[in-house]
Amino acid sequence: MNGMTGGKNTSHANDERRGTGMNATMGTPAADEAPAEDATLAGGAAQAREEPRGTGALVRGAGGARAAQASVGPLRQLGLMVQWQLRRQAIAAPVFIALQLLMAVAVVYGYSYIMGDVDRQESLYLVTAGPSISVLVLGFALTSQFVAASRTEGSYGWMLTLPIGRLMFLLGDLVVWALLALPGLVVGAIVGALRFDIGLSPTWWLVPGALLVSLIAASVGYAAAVLLAAQLSMLVGQICVFIVMLFAPIAFPVERLPQWVQSAHEWLPFEPMAQVLRAGLESGDFTVPGRSWALLGVWCALTLSGVLMALRRRR
Repeated sequence: MNGMTGGKNTSHANDERRGTGMNATMGTPAADEAPAEDATLAGGAAQAREEPRGTGALVRGAGGARAAQASVGPLRQLGLMVQWQLRRQAIAAPVFIALQLLMAVAVVYGYSYIMGDVDRQESLYLVTAGPSISVLVLGFALTSQFVAASRTEGSYGWMLTLPIGRLMFLLGDLVVWALLALPGLVVGAIVGALRFDIGLSPTWWLVPGALLVSLIAASVGYAAAVLLAAQLSMLVGQICVFIVMLFAPIAFPVERLPQWVQSAHEWLPFEPMAQVLRAGLESGDFTVPGRSWALLGVWCALTLSGVLMALRRRR
């Protein structure tokens, strides 16, 4: 028995020596992997301490999204989002501006051919209708189409994962669309003034008023693109374009429309938008009633609230 026990002990010792030799040759996993893991964690911590600059500061892992959002103020988030969207639409921006220019020229010259000889008042309506319609078409139609296409391809959903507040995300996107409408407004007004040889007298609040109008138009198109299916949102945008071009009192006075259409325009945003842009371009002949400002404020609040609720449901 003692011999057998001694043999077992000797065999066990030999196994331990062979195991030690294998560990020395191949390396003990626990001993080798621990330093590598510590180095990886240390490198990750060092990378987390390095704060990227510019729009790259918005791109973080899912675990650090809330911390990144808390460390960046709302205005900084808005500025980064505007930069991001401007760079994202840098290629398409010239196309949008060219479409606005063509729209303004088509309205100024095309409507004048249809109407024939016009007096000064009708000429002012056509001069201000060109830039007004170009701004509204950009907001109602192009915004909804662009956002709907982004949702379909998935880029819009990816941008919602960025560590940025939903309100700042929405405002940053809408600010870019509002800024894109300004070149068409300026060029359209110049083309109309040259066509009818009329001098305009812009008011000091023309740019803020134009930004407000383009912001509301873009928010309506944005709301349609976010709340509805892609095909349905594009249809809504096209319907808005038809109303703006033919059935909204933009290129002509509201009194020329049927009474029931006049009553509908008392609650729709088209006429107040046209009044703001018309009075902003020619302050000597046109004014904006207080009710129009209030109605625009209500439409802005409704559309922004609807989009925000839809975005927050996508968290």
